[in-house]
Amino acid sequence: MSRLTPDMLLRAYCTGIFPMGETREDPTLYWVDPDERAIIELDRFHLPRRLARTVRNGPFEVSCDRDFAGVIKACAAPRPRQRQSWINQPIVDLYTALFDRGFAHSVECRIDDELIGGLYGVSINGAFFGESMFSRARDASKVALVHLVARLVKGGFRLLDCQFMTDHLRQFGTVEIGRSEYRTRLGEALATPATFYLELGGAEACETLAQATTHTS
Repeated sequence: MSRLTPDMLLRAYCTGIFPMGETREDPTLYWVDPDERAIIELDRFHLPRRLARTVRNGPFEVSCDRDFAGVIKACAAPRPRQRQSWINQPIVDLYTALFDRGFAHSVECRIDDELIGGLYGVSINGAFFGESMFSRARDASKVALVHLVARLVKGGFRLLDCQFMTDHLRQFGTVEIGRSEYRTRLGEALATPATFYLELGGAEACETLAQATTHTS
């Protein structure tokens, strides 16, 4: 891949592809265009009751866009069962540039002002493209995801792209769709104006999701 710029990256997302690195240390990037795409349908998000209680009353202070650099650095760090990360320095530089231009966002969870979980992704009109999440405490990344979904619902988004299915995502009702259907939904989302809603408390996040979906257990 020739040198990728933030503008090229935005155009790529609009066509349904995204970049990844080989390893954290390798500066090479390559394009990814999965046959099957994992998405969360925002009106069918599954919020378990125990997690809803944690979102409302748990120990986490949740914020948005307060420490994008800290979140992407934590996402790139080695993990116990995943020693290699695809987030290399070109990825960090590109997405930080998108954040500076308002096209990328982070959701952070803290305990006693320590960053212990979060996620980041790219926002273009009514489409949000989730990139990575991390957790250093039980439920931290799950709480960040709940807050993300609530903000997307409240802001009028149409699509939450999760890229690849994982067991972590499956518990929230994430589904896989084919490339053709994904691009149809992507086009509809890109044609929809939306706002990334920054201010939302835990109780309000749960209430927003309760109004948008009945999928709880």
